[in-house]
Amino acid sequence: MHLNQGSMKFIISLLLLLVFQFSFSQEKIKVDGISSVVGDFIILDSDIDKVLIDMESQGLSTKGVSKCQLLGKLMEDKLYAHHAIQDSLELSDNEIYDYVDRQLEYFTEQLGGIDKVLEFYNKRDEISFRDELFEINKTQRLSEMMQEAIVEKVEITPEEVRQFFEAIPKLDLPVFGTELEIAQIVVEPKVSEEENQRIIDQLKLFREDILEGGMSFASKALLYSQDPGSRSKGGKYTLNRKKPRMAKEFRDVAFSLREGEISEPFRTDFGWHILAVDKIRGQEIDIRHILLIPKISNDELKSAKVKIDNIRERISSGEISFSDAALRFSDEKQTRLNGGVLINPSTNDTRFELTKMDPLLYSQIKDLEDDQMSMPLLDNSDNSVSKYKILKISNRFDEHVADFSQDYVKIKELALTEKQLKTIKKWMEEKIGDTYVNVNSDSSYCNFAYNWTKD
Repeated sequence: MHLNQGSMKFIISLLLLLVFQFSFSQEKIKVDGISSVVGDFIILDSDIDKVLIDMESQGLSTKGVSKCQLLGKLMEDKLYAHHAIQDSLELSDNEIYDYVDRQLEYFTEQLGGIDKVLEFYNKRDEISFRDELFEINKTQRLSEMMQEAIVEKVEITPEEVRQFFEAIPKLDLPVFGTELEIAQIVVEPKVSEEENQRIIDQLKLFREDILEGGMSFASKALLYSQDPGSRSKGGKYTLNRKKPRMAKEFRDVAFSLREGEISEPFRTDFGWHILAVDKIRGQEIDIRHILLIPKISNDELKSAKVKIDNIRERISSGEISFSDAALRFSDEKQTRLNGGVLINPSTNDTRFELTKMDPLLYSQIKDLEDDQMSMPLLDNSDNSVSKYKILKISNRFDEHVADFSQDYVKIKELALTEKQLKTIKKWMEEKIGDTYVNVNSDSSYCNFAYNWTKD
């Protein structure tokens, strides 16, 4: 392996540090440039300066952030990463290289070229910048994996939740903001068989051009896909088995394909797709897709409007309840069986806090009284087939001090978070005691959250 002069100087400095520490174990020796050593990782003085510079370049305030705090955080990350390696947690270098590619692609898009990126980050060339990003991201990912491994088996019982809640002084009980439960009924215009077939034939032609004509999938997506979230990236998304996103039908197709395969046309609530798998990396896959949305005729749109007007009239007259109407007539599979009640994607429960609600949803319900239905709304906000919907505030929870029975789900989350933090703290304290750690004497004045100096 070829070592440049800087690498040789660094290794010699490290060896000198270890020799001095072995010979004079009771004496702290300052080796120029090295702030601390945690396991197999070195933290340089310049690493702390880089964190500050990165924070400032991202527009983050560094006011009140001390070098001691930054050093402590860096040491925590290195300790996690060190033990992730010791515990043989699997991490593919290719996964990190791919992530670096995506980072640089994003930087280049934002700043207008790789030269401007290098100038902005004050780097001499792309190769050394890639190497630096690789090491930073690898350490960060190992750190995250170790933290996930520490807390993944932490569970909490109802009794522990009760004890957690009862231990909170009454004056310190959290206050939860006003929350709403929202229900909706959705009517989608019926797409003609001719239009569906037109879309299918178009996607099949794209697939043939790519497989037999040598056309680029990314180019086709850039030119024709109607998905604004991925079109500019050539239809690219990264999916993770453990972190579901996208429609179920979409994920099922994506994870059923081998690398390099292209699916036949398939349908989701957003329209028709073809999908190709670029790369498989364990639990993650890189895919590209092309979305085409069927066109709705004016007659089909009018027919859907008549249907939802009729449903609303039957609910208003008391002939049928909103929840029964949702069960019988709504075209939205995700909410139909639940009486039309929406699930909050951020919390996976049925409540939406007013101050954190999606702006579009808020604009649709902000003028509604409790149990009042909206007029039919034509909605194509998610870039899928246009649809009509009526919405209703089915329940309201005014701002209130936490109540155990009413807010059990939120209290359980708080209790679980506290238990996870205690588990991490215990792990950290044990591993610091079991791991080689050296903090330079220049930082001995720091009041760290953990006993890094082992006093």
